[in-house]
Formats: sequence, structure tokens, C-alpha cells
Amino acid sequence: MIRTSGAIKEIERSMKRNNSIDVMRGLVMIIMPLDHVRDLLHITSLSQSPTDLTTTTPALFFTRWVTHLCAPTFVFLSGTSAFLSMNAKKDLAATRHFLLSRGIWLVLLEFTLVNFGIWFDPHFNVLIFEVIAAIGVGFLILSLLLKLPPRTVGLIGGLIVALHALVSLIPVPENVVLKVLLSLFSPMAFPYGSGKLFLMGYPLVPWLGIMLIGYGAGYFFESTENGQRRIFLKLGLLSLGLFLALRVVNIYGDSVNWATNKNLLYTLLSFVNVTKYPPSLQFCLLFLGIMFLILSRVQGLKNGYVDRISVYGKTPLFYFLVHWYLIHPLVFVMVFLQGFKSSDLVFGSNFGRPKTGSGVELWAIYLIWVFIVLVMYPLCQWYGNYKERHKEQTWLRYI
Repeated sequence: MIRTSGAIKEIERSMKRNNSIDVMRGLVMIIMPLDHVRDLLHITSLSQSPTDLTTTTPALFFTRWVTHLCAPTFVFLSGTSAFLSMNAKKDLAATRHFLLSRGIWLVLLEFTLVNFGIWFDPHFNVLIFEVIAAIGVGFLILSLLLKLPPRTVGLIGGLIVALHALVSLIPVPENVVLKVLLSLFSPMAFPYGSGKLFLMGYPLVPWLGIMLIGYGAGYFFESTENGQRRIFLKLGLLSLGLFLALRVVNIYGDSVNWATNKNLLYTLLSFVNVTKYPPSLQFCLLFLGIMFLILSRVQGLKNGYVDRISVYGKTPLFYFLVHWYLIHPLVFVMVFLQGFKSSDLVFGSNFGRPKTGSGVELWAIYLIWVFIVLVMYPLCQWYGNYKERHKEQTWLRYI
């Protein structure tokens, strides 16, 4: 009887808000600004790729590499949250309406507040389709699939992730219509207007696949804590095992094969240097595998550190929007302290930095990153408390 009572209590706890999702999101929210600070402020960010093994350093490589965990985790957990929301409401029509309205809202945010936060260009000479829009359009498509069994949706997502790279093998003649279709699978740039550029940074199809997998995996999050711990450990080990197998074979699963390099360390860097744009099968296996292992470890974990991390994870969109408006003004502080004038600033692809000569070293990037994360904590705490106190204000569900 005691065991039965304990099991019932554990199931009841699992039916409440899943704290592991908040912790997982919180972790990646903490990591995420590191890449954005590097992008906007690092001395070489405008001239070279941090994952180009001919020019990078191990410290710079891993500074970029670790942040690869963020986007697939956001997108996967967006699908998971959609499943949990529908399962809690037991109302398909209400869930579809919410996904449609939230999807449209996210796309609008991407091309207004997010794009301005990235570029600080009032003329919007560069528009980029990134993770917020990818999630938004993903919600729109997911809303049309809600009548399908979750496992079927997850299977569709898995097939997309596993097979989308085959599209690149199809010879396609150059024309605008086909280029638009291909942009759903691979990054593309489209000039428009007078000197303006639209960048498809996050091709819809592969990221949709990750969201659908997250939706299909949603029922795992309704297991008991011990059940989730075992499931996510197995999924993590399976994903990483498949990654290693595919990577060693070096034939399929990523557009760039690894190769023996100038020393063992750089060979290791080549081995884990998987493709994010678009997210390859190996990229998804590696970083979703890491995500699953973290999820398995945080089940039932309760301490002060977890509580603080969860503060970030409970307000992810608020965090994402605000952090750009903390980072980008620091670009102008940096360039003016370095002696540049207003006339030197180049907006659009340069983020407002001069063409050459600006930027700070990697150690300073880490200091600025820590500063941004610390400043965001009280802001997220305040907003999270405000949402909790004002649940009657439905608009708060959209930020």
C-alpha cells in the first residue's frame, strides 16, 4: 500500500509542470548569449568563421561549438510543449488556435523586434529568417497535423531529419521558383527591393523535423521521474552511438566529412565539426543526444542552482527578445571607446561596426557574456513572477 501510494504521488508530480523542461531550457538560455556576444563583438567575427579549422583556435572553436546545443533544444522542446499543452487541455480546436496564433506572432516578432535587435538597422536592409520564425512556421504546420497520432508525427519528423539531405543530390536547373523551394532545405540569399537582402538562415524543413520529433516524444515527459530518467538516458546513448557510427563511416549524414588534421586535437575538432546550416542528421544526433543525457540527469534534481537555472527557462521568449537589446548597445560602446566615429559605422551585415579594426578578444567576450546572463536573471525573475500573478492576462502566454 505504501509503495502504491508513493507511485501515485510520483505520477501526480509528473503531471504538473515538468521542471526538467525549464531546467533544460534555462541551461541553453544561459549558453546562448555567448554566441551572440561573440558574433557582435569578437575581433574576428566579421572576417572568419570560428569553426574554420584553417584559421580558428581550439578555444574559439569550442566557444562556438557549445552553443550549437541551443537551437535544436529550443525547437525540440517547442514541439514537446505543444504536445503537453494539447494533452493537458484535451481540446484539439483550442490547441490548434493557439499554435496558429502563436506561430503568426513569432514570425511577426522575427521580422520586427528580433531582426532590429540583431542588426539595429531602421531600414531593415537585411532580413534574416532564423530560429524564432522557424519555430513560428513550424507551429503553423504542426497545427495541421494534430489529428495524427503523436508517434506518427514524431516518425514524420525523424524521416525528415534522416532524409532531407538527399534533396541536395538532385540536380536542379537555376531558376527563381526552384531556388525558393530549395531554400526550404538549405540556406539561401534573395536580393529584393533596392539593395536589400533576405537571408533564409534556418531552412524550414529540417528544423520542422526536429520540432515534430519533439512533439512525438512529448509523452515521454509524462512518465514518472524515474521513467524519464531511464528513457532519456537510453535515447541519449542511442543518439550518440548512431552519431559515432555515421561519423566514423564518413559517408552519409553530414555535408562535410571529417579528416585527419595537423594534430590529434584538430582531428578531434574535425570529427565533431558537424553542419548546422542546415542541421545535418549527424548534427541532430550529436546535440539532441547531449540534450537527452542532460534531461536524464536533471530529473528530480532540486537545489538552489536548479531553481536559478529554471528562472531563465520559464521565460525563454522574453529572455531571447531582451538580450539582443542588452548586447547590441555594447557594440556602439565598444567602437566609440576604440576611437571610431559615427561615420565609420556600417549597418546591415556589420551590425553597426566599422568595416575593419573593431572588436575585443575572446577573454573579454566571456566577461561580457557573464555580465549579460547576470543582468537577465532579475529581469526574467520579475517577468516570471508577473506572469504567475496575472494568469488572467492571456496575452502573457505569447511572450
